[in-house]
Amino acid sequence: MNVALGGTFDPVHDGHRKLFERAFELGDVTVGLTSDELAPKTRHVERYVRPYEGRKRDLEAELEPLAAAHDREFTVRKLEEPTGIAVEPRFDALIVSPETKEGGKRINEIRESRGHDPLEIVVVDHVPAADGERISSTRIVAGEIDEHGNLTPDREGRGATRPE
Repeated sequence: MNVALGGTFDPVHDGHRKLFERAFELGDVTVGLTSDELAPKTRHVERYVRPYEGRKRDLEAELEPLAAAHDREFTVRKLEEPTGIAVEPRFDALIVSPETKEGGKRINEIRESRGHDPLEIVVVDHVPAADGERISSTRIVAGEIDEHGNLTPDREGRGATRPE
């Protein structure tokens, strides 16, 4: 099975790791990583997103041991538009989080209009932080939590603009 998922992954956290784990359970994985141009457009809160090459390096470091553990292959590809790679006919499944489920439905509409089979949409629940709220990159860069969801009240977050 060929599995797709996408995101900005800045920084990678335990919620992302749960998505990756489920993807590798199903098959070989292609991760669409948002380009530098697309990444700010996909944010709900304005914040600085690290450059693509650094995010790709960190993402590959996360994916390599998971792929090996599941005896799977993976590829990271640049996403230039929100529907990205998942509209391509080669994929069988799309891993989404609850808030991106509707995007998965939209991707299947596009696939249908192009004569492709629909993807199996696999929804992976959020991972809660220590305070019961979900782990998110936005919360991490704001300094509220770390990548595992531990509260970090004394840590300063990353601003909305590139650091000097």
